[in-house]
Amino acid sequence: MQDRSQLSGAAPARSSDESESWSATETLEWALSEFHPKLALSCSFGNPEGLVLLDMMHRIEPASRVFVLDTGRLHQASYDLIDRIRDRYDVEVEVIFPEAQAVQAMVREHGMNLFYDSLEKRRQCCALRKVEPNRRYLGSLDAYVTGLRREQNPTRTETRRLEIDTGNGGITKVNPLVDWTSDDVWRYVREHGVPVNRLHREGYPSVGCAPCTRATGPDEDPRAGRWWWENADTKECGLHPGEEADGSGI
Repeated sequence: MQDRSQLSGAAPARSSDESESWSATETLEWALSEFHPKLALSCSFGNPEGLVLLDMMHRIEPASRVFVLDTGRLHQASYDLIDRIRDRYDVEVEVIFPEAQAVQAMVREHGMNLFYDSLEKRRQCCALRKVEPNRRYLGSLDAYVTGLRREQNPTRTETRRLEIDTGNGGITKVNPLVDWTSDDVWRYVREHGVPVNRLHREGYPSVGCAPCTRATGPDEDPRAGRWWWENADTKECGLHPGEEADGSGI
């Protein structure tokens, strides 16, 4: 493996080719040594990838940080898992909320379930409940960790292990599982007894907000349960800039 000290938190893109050969553990070891405590894991508690990373980071640095965006519309199963993780790992889960007045104004104008009306309104809801609080929180960090994998979505096939997140102030974005398959993720879950969202057992491959997530059939794409009423090309919330089909990042 390449010497991880050659990578600088200020400019990982210049050495990103070197980092592509790192394992997930090696990537996290570098990120924690470079950025902790100004590094945090972004975990939705609705996908196994985030919980796998939490387990890995806790093994390397028990004081590693994790945050979740509480949109106010999450499944109860996700809230239950947050408390289970707190007890299992003795970790403080940093819960980030949207700006109450902005959400209140949106709901008063467009209704509780505006996201079903149009793509524009759904993106507005995601922007206020997820994108803005995420950007606000990331402003206090130097780097963050995500569970992005290249096989998850056609918009993610070019994702690098280390990236500069220009949409969030130019901080370092660390994607340790970028080359993992779904089988790799679930193998780790089984081998290490990692707690995951109980809705996975009920046919939910991915768990987001309750009104925007449904179970999928055995022959459906794993992303089919997210915003199922929309065209497949629009199934992103905007947390990862550039992934929306029209490039809006919202």
